Amino acid sequence: MTQGKAAVVFLALVFVAGCTSVPLVTTQSWIDPGQAVLRAAGSPRLGVTGVFALTVKGAGRTNNVHLNSEVDYRDPRNLSISVTPEAAAQLEETLGAPPEMSLRGRRIIVSGTARRTRIDFMIDGKPSGKYYYQTHVSVTDASQLQVL
Repeated sequence: MTQGKAAVVFLALVFVAGCTSVPLVTTQSWIDPGQAVLRAAGSPRLGVTGVFALTVKGAGRTNNVHLNSEVDYRDPRNLSISVTPEAAAQLEETLGAPPEMSLRGRRIIVSGTARRTRIDFMIDGKPSGKYYYQTHVSVTDASQLQVL
């Protein structure tokens, strides 16, 4: 094939590809932890609503179960999924084990709103005046969380 014919074939393929209704590049349908933290910081009152995807690298339980995108939950890049006791009980029934144990190391997607949450350092049960922010997504129903 000559160079001229090859160029015509190439241009024809580009034109046909441009006319298709199927996108050539797919977009990610969820928000990663880094973007969630940045967007929530940029909109502190409203937060950012969407579907968040993360690998659970750390987990623990206070009153709520916390599933973290980072090993250290104090890491500013951490996205913490805060699961209410009711939702945690639903998940435990489905998963066969407490979510803080069964989801560690697993990839999950969560629907909700990521919001900056002020965390006060306490001394003898009283706020010290020092604080930092975490980014939390509240899960109040097990249907908000899926294991990939």
